[in-house]
Amino acid sequence: MDMLRGHEIARADLTDWRKLAQGLHARYLIADFGTGARFVAAIGQAGDSLGHHPTVTIGNGHVDLELVSDDAVYREEDGTEHVVEWVTRKDVDLARRITEIAADHGLVADPSAVSVIELGLDTTRSATIAPVWAALLTGDAESQGLGSPSDEIRDATGRVPNLWFGDADEPATTRQRFHVEVYVAPEVAEQRIAAAVAAGGTVVDDREAPSLTVIADQDGNTGVVCIDAAAASLG
Repeated sequence: MDMLRGHEIARADLTDWRKLAQGLHARYLIADFGTGARFVAAIGQAGDSLGHHPTVTIGNGHVDLELVSDDAVYREEDGTEHVVEWVTRKDVDLARRITEIAADHGLVADPSAVSVIELGLDTTRSATIAPVWAALLTGDAESQGLGSPSDEIRDATGRVPNLWFGDADEPATTRQRFHVEVYVAPEVAEQRIAAAVAAGGTVVDDREAPSLTVIADQDGNTGVVCIDAAAASLG
């Protein structure tokens, strides 16, 4: 099934959901574990009927959900096709159904609370070093390039954050090579950046804002606040 572009996700107007990194994410607030379990059971039945299911985490006072397809088709301009992890129509359809189920259960969404962490590593030799990181992070060589046309490391079970490789200026340098990318809902990005600055951080690169804003701490270590502006709701 074809992957959905950002504007297509935006047009779906999924009010309870936010597009972060590769998938759709939602958080629903619950009073207790039993409430969450009943909600998840109902989601399971809906997923069975559609042949698709979310990743689910029940926490203290919330249920977190991620929807992503591992068989999305990405086409390059020359027609070359790649099977990737991304949002497809079946994710949008199930997201809508889950929103209905949540309403039936009297649950309220907290979309501003969703977040995803990914790791970035700048290198000139991703193909050379990726097997080391695949083994170290997941113990599985198949995690290199999983759901991506690149050397990115993705754990099929979601135990560790994704690790992607950026381009380095030169093979040897003393500058920071690892950084953390923090994906947040668009409506909280400005507040997150302001909080980091108030705590002593500095905005060192906002050329791609609001999609990417690079923050440095007092020692010069950098992290990136990320939003998927293209997929933000048009409503």
